[in-house]
Amino acid sequence: MSERLRINEIFVSIQGESTRAGRPCVFVRLTGCNLRCTWCDTEYAFYDGRQMQVGEIVDQVRGYGCDLVEVTGGEPLLQKGVYALFDALLDQGCTVMVETSGERDVSRVHPRVIKIMDLKCPGSGESERNRWSNLEWLTPRDEVKFVIADRADYEWARRVTRDRNLAARVNAVLMSPVFAALDSARLAAWILEDRLPVRMQLQMHKFIWSPTARGV
Repeated sequence: MSERLRINEIFVSIQGESTRAGRPCVFVRLTGCNLRCTWCDTEYAFYDGRQMQVGEIVDQVRGYGCDLVEVTGGEPLLQKGVYALFDALLDQGCTVMVETSGERDVSRVHPRVIKIMDLKCPGSGESERNRWSNLEWLTPRDEVKFVIADRADYEWARRVTRDRNLAARVNAVLMSPVFAALDSARLAAWILEDRLPVRMQLQMHKFIWSPTARGV
């Protein structure tokens, strides 16, 4: 395939987040992001990368012998060739997920691709960039993620979850504490106190390996 993408890294690891946490997964990390979240843990993907054709990417992914694939970044939807990559991976029988910031239009994403869409809380410094119209394109297969830095972020996410009826619209509403910044027990207590219909997650890969390790 002639479409080309700038790729930061491709690797196989244990999925650390989402409802598929704990499963082996191939990650295709695209270069580039137009947001600058205060807690970002992948700043190395802002600029570093090499050009690869879609066919090369798919061949490398298939070489790992794993049918669960996550396309991530950075922000993968910044590169127009990503849609050809989605199609090619789906044609190979892969279960394909995309993790997106929620700032880019998701309407072009193939409906068979599982969207894991961040909604940026105020603590990220990027909450004004949320594209709320994207919620209309989410399906019962998709997931919404909030990264929580403090109580104010939690209350914001709680309000959005309830006001937008997210739990009834998507497969899961995910809440993650900012690693090493918000005590996970505090977030758990808030969720339990409010009986909030969400799934808490802890970025499993950061407990298995060093939190700063790449390629895991």
